[in-house]
Amino acid sequence: MLSDIEIAESCKLRPITEIAAKLGIGEDELELYGKYKAKINLPKVNPRSKLVLVTAINPTASGEGKTTVSIGLADGMAQLGKKVCLALREPSLGPVFGIKGGAAGGGYAQVVPMADINLHFTGDLHAITSANNLLCAVIDNHIFRGNALKIKNVYFKRCMDMNDRALRNITLNVEAGSMKGCESYRRQEAFEITAASEIMAILCLATDLADLKRRIANIVVGEDEDGNFVYARQLNVHGAMATLLKDAIKPNLVQTLEGTPAIVHGGPFANIAHGCNSVRATYTAMTLSDYTVTEAGFGADLGAEKFLDTKCRVAGIQPDCVVIVATVKALKLHGGAAKAELSQENLTALKAGIPNLLKHIENIKNVYKKPVVVAMNRFATDTAAEIDAVLSACAQAGARAVFTDVFLKGGEGGKELAAAVIEECSKPSQLHYAYDLNDGIGKKIQDVVTKIYGGDGVTFSPEAQQKIADLEKKGVGSLPVIIAKTQYSLSDDPKKLARPEHFTVYVRDIIYKGGAGFIVAVAGDINLMPSLGKIPAAEHIDIDGDGNITGLS
Repeated sequence: MLSDIEIAESCKLRPITEIAAKLGIGEDELELYGKYKAKINLPKVNPRSKLVLVTAINPTASGEGKTTVSIGLADGMAQLGKKVCLALREPSLGPVFGIKGGAAGGGYAQVVPMADINLHFTGDLHAITSANNLLCAVIDNHIFRGNALKIKNVYFKRCMDMNDRALRNITLNVEAGSMKGCESYRRQEAFEITAASEIMAILCLATDLADLKRRIANIVVGEDEDGNFVYARQLNVHGAMATLLKDAIKPNLVQTLEGTPAIVHGGPFANIAHGCNSVRATYTAMTLSDYTVTEAGFGADLGAEKFLDTKCRVAGIQPDCVVIVATVKALKLHGGAAKAELSQENLTALKAGIPNLLKHIENIKNVYKKPVVVAMNRFATDTAAEIDAVLSACAQAGARAVFTDVFLKGGEGGKELAAAVIEECSKPSQLHYAYDLNDGIGKKIQDVVTKIYGGDGVTFSPEAQQKIADLEKKGVGSLPVIIAKTQYSLSDDPKKLARPEHFTVYVRDIIYKGGAGFIVAVAGDINLMPSLGKIPAAEHIDIDGDGNITGLS
């Protein structure tokens, strides 16, 4: 079979103006980036479509194909005659050159131009990185110029859109020391990957340019000598930062291999940020279509939880159906099967791994009170007995499961799934949340751990306990909570697969994101700057003299 990049490059793309016309977008509402990409600039939005959220089980080394299913589902809906639009996240260069690869789908369910989307695209992530680092430069310049705000502790970190282990812990030697009467001023710092930065979160939660500027102004850059927060607005740089983001805030329009409209915009990670594409992109898709298909990062304990508990609250939206993606191979890995033996029938491992899927079904149905469909990515090695075991377990849990062939057949392979999702979308439902915003910070974290992860509770480091007390004293305790933890397990231990029991989650740090408007609880050993593997994907990517790319996936 052809590789993803070969399939994408062999596809005949339609002019982006033709794709826009499917959604009723006129040329005056488009800003063209060549023939096949454009920014959308709607003067007014009116979100009205049915909304489908695609999530997954806890990811494994086998891969589940959440974005691939999202694309195949949308193409399947289009083949059934529905007016549909995708709303996906932009890829980060960190995973593209690291372990995971790109985020444009796979096989015959891709968004294109695939290489552009996975690489520089329309420059949004570069603009976010620049705006972020402008604030960092201004902070240190302010300190150098006499530190009129008496900044004592700097919280805001530099970022870059690349996995770089060496930047997890650095020493800054700032010349400001001479202004303070000492020889040097040093502090320990750390870079974040751009997808984990507060600027990325702000861009994805802002409803318009004015809201973007307001949120940037509310970024907490640090504390002064009296323990008061210092905000970006006090440095008078929020206007310049918003200016850098004036184009990045506009959603990007591309297409699937089958010509289905796709809005690809914003890319926060779900294990260390809120993991959803931008509110503006979702609003735009929901304004222009009858069905909007969106996805949230990693498993339903991370991306879907943050989509439902944070994004839905901020944006005033809710999904009409939630799709949980899994594969037989991934479930067998959760059940203890060796990666090298996944092609062999193993009902014992499969049945041991299915509880991971069942927990996510339980959460969507019983906690959030939303209809759910399970999308099983079919592999040629899936046996009849294994397929029956999954179908039976899902039926007993009250969820319909559909085996899809979108990777090999595109929209044709997603039509059965599309029909099931459309049926579920017709059922009335009202979103419930995992926690009450008015509860204390610790209680909200506890609720997510016990209700969504299935844990016994939470333990906090002394530093985290003190920060919670300080935040609640300062009156910001009523914000949503974002738990940053490993994506591989329902717990904070990546080795505890399937559905672990009798565990507690350790919260080592609390971070207040004043601009984004949420509080981050850092759990376990999660790091805000990922690293490269022993053989990063970058080693397999190449380009020839004619500009033909190989190895990108």
